[in-house]
Order: sequence, then C-alpha cells, then structure tokens
Amino acid sequence: MKQLKHALAAASLSALAMAAGSAHAQESKTLILGVSAPMSGAAATWGLGQEWTAKQAAKEINDAGGVKIGGTTYKFEVRAYDNKYNAAEGTKVAQNIVNRDKSRYVVGSIGTAPILALQSLTERNGVILFTSAWGKTVKGPQKPYTLTQSNTPFEILAPLYDYVKAKHPAIKTVAMLNPNDATGKETEPVAQKAWEKLGVKVVSVNWYERGTTQFQPIAQKLAAVKPDAIDLGVTPPADAGVVFRELSVLGWNGVKVQPVGTGAAQLVEIGGKAADGVYMGFSGDYEGAQATAKQRELNEGMKKAIGESLNPLQLAPYDSVYALKAGMEAANSIEPADIVKALPTIVFETSYGKTAFGGAQTYGSPQQMLIPIMITQIQDGKLVEVERVVPQELQQRLAKSN
Repeated sequence: MKQLKHALAAASLSALAMAAGSAHAQESKTLILGVSAPMSGAAATWGLGQEWTAKQAAKEINDAGGVKIGGTTYKFEVRAYDNKYNAAEGTKVAQNIVNRDKSRYVVGSIGTAPILALQSLTERNGVILFTSAWGKTVKGPQKPYTLTQSNTPFEILAPLYDYVKAKHPAIKTVAMLNPNDATGKETEPVAQKAWEKLGVKVVSVNWYERGTTQFQPIAQKLAAVKPDAIDLGVTPPADAGVVFRELSVLGWNGVKVQPVGTGAAQLVEIGGKAADGVYMGFSGDYEGAQATAKQRELNEGMKKAIGESLNPLQLAPYDSVYALKAGMEAANSIEPADIVKALPTIVFETSYGKTAFGGAQTYGSPQQMLIPIMITQIQDGKLVEVERVVPQELQQRLAKSN
C-alpha cells in the first residue's frame, strides 16, 4: 500500500510537471508593432497603404503559428497612427507608440520631420525603428536601432538620372522643386550633385510648403527659366500632378522627372495627359513580369483596400515585419538590442525574395535594406517599368550565401 501511494504521488507529480511543461510550451504573448505615417492630406495613401501591408504581414505570420522563441509563441498586433507629415504630430504619435502602447518595434514610418521626433524616443528607449524616411541623418552608427526598409533618394537618384540622361542626351539644364522640410532639404543637394555629375546644370532651385494648394505661381517660376527638364524631387504624387498640369497649361513640355514618384494613379488622376512621360524611381509595377507572386497578391489587395496599385513605400512595412521575424529567430530573442545585432549578419526572405541589410559605405553602418531600384515611366496613362537595378552589394551578399 505504501508503495502504491508513492507510485501515485510520483505519477501525480509527473502529470503536474507535464501539464506545466505543456502550458509553458503553449504560452502565447502579443507584441505590438507601431506605424507612424501620414494618413490625411496629400500623402494619405502612403500611410494608409503602410498600415494595410503591415497588418497583412502580421496576419500571415500569426496564421502560420507566430514567432517561436524558446517556449513562447509571439503574435503580432499592428497599431497605426497619423503623423500628418509634421514634427508636432510626429511627437504625439511617438508618445502613443513608445510610452502608451509600450511598443518596442516600429515597423513603418514616413516623413523625416515626424520620424526625427519619434527617433528621439526610440533610440533612447532601445526601440527598433524601421523607417521609410528619406533623410540621410535618420541612420548611422549613432542611431543603432534605426533601419531603413525601402530605397531612399541616396539609392535612387544616381541610377534614375543616369537612365534619363541616356534616354535624353540633349538635356543640358534642369529646374528643381522640393517641399520645404527636412526631407526636401536633405534630398536637394544630393540631387543637384547627381545632375551636375552628368553635365546637367541646375538653373533653378525652388521650395514650397506642404499643404500648398495653389501651384500656378510655382509652375510659372519653374517654366520661366526654360529648363530642358524639371525635377520634382520628393514632391508627393497629388502635388506633382497639379504642378505638371499647370506646366502644361503654360506650354512647357520638357523632360519630367519625379524621383520619388510612388505610383501612377494619383498622378494621372490629377495631372491628366500632363502626367504622360514622367520618369519615377520610387514606383514599381507589382503586377508585371518582374513582380513576385506575393507582390502580385499584395497589389490586388491594395487596390481593393485603398483604390490604387501598390507602391514601394506602402510595401515597406510588409518587408520590415518579416525582417523583424527573421531577426528575432536569428537572435533567438525578442530583445531589440539582440535583434539589431543579428539582422546585418543574415539573408532573409521579403516580398522581393532574399535580401539583406547593407549600405555601410553610405551611412557608416549596415542599416539599409538592399532591394531593387525600379525605374518607371507613365506611358499613355499607365505605369511601365523600364529598368530594374539590383544593388551590387546585394548581388555580392547573395553570392556568398549560396
């Protein structure tokens, strides 16, 4: 009898241990992923698109079982906020994400001014910040928690201008227009240097305030210097459409360049026939032959969700959510410090296929996601991809990993 009691006690302890182990193995926690982007105004479709793609990636990962680290399964929840593309709203959003939501991962963010406000909190608190902000100052060795998951003017401008100049060798002069903010101010000197390297003289540099609705005086100023080309820099598609339309009314019909033009829909809708011929470096044909199956799927979803085709800026959070997952698994940790150490060392899957982080030569540390530069042009009201440039650094990384 005594032996039976001991056996039963041992069995009970064993069962309890197994139950505890099973409960531990099945433990599930939710990690909040933040998004800070414009969801109103001229750039609203960028932010709404980022929210949608981030949620798509999170849903896919959650449905597949989440991220398993040790004995815990982690699920993702996306919370997106409108930063209105300015520093004041960006500060409010930063407080919401970091202090209220206690998020340690921001998977989507747009706009240099609002992102700098967010970054002051993320870097200080060890929060990972994936950003599409185009300013060069947003990353570097002093900002180890910041990563860029989409191309910026520093990746785009040289290949785009090279292509345009090759197609239009007679170009000798260019007039430039940019928003008068941190993004525009950082992009303009890089663009000017790139044009001048090709022997094209910058004859006019112009600025406008975001929120401007009267573009006729600006168009008159641009046309007055009779440039061979007009470069609208980081001007959003809605504003660019108005500018090109006003230029057409004035009779100017030179080479039109919008380096960070993100898609044809708004540009064509607002600019009409004046949008034809515009060259862009930040758009992409995600239903064409070079798109992946996943990108075609996301493109169709984006059309239904916000009424326009997918663009690289909107796609970026989808890839950053998968990069975050890969970083967690490589580090076997959910700690931001461990993840940012692991990410530059791995090759991981994105909507484009395999990629990696690089860009140390430009930024001082490998914080730039290496993805193709897609050069597009609006032809007869439709977006056509005319050239795709795969970064040499990515080619080298992939060759080493094979």
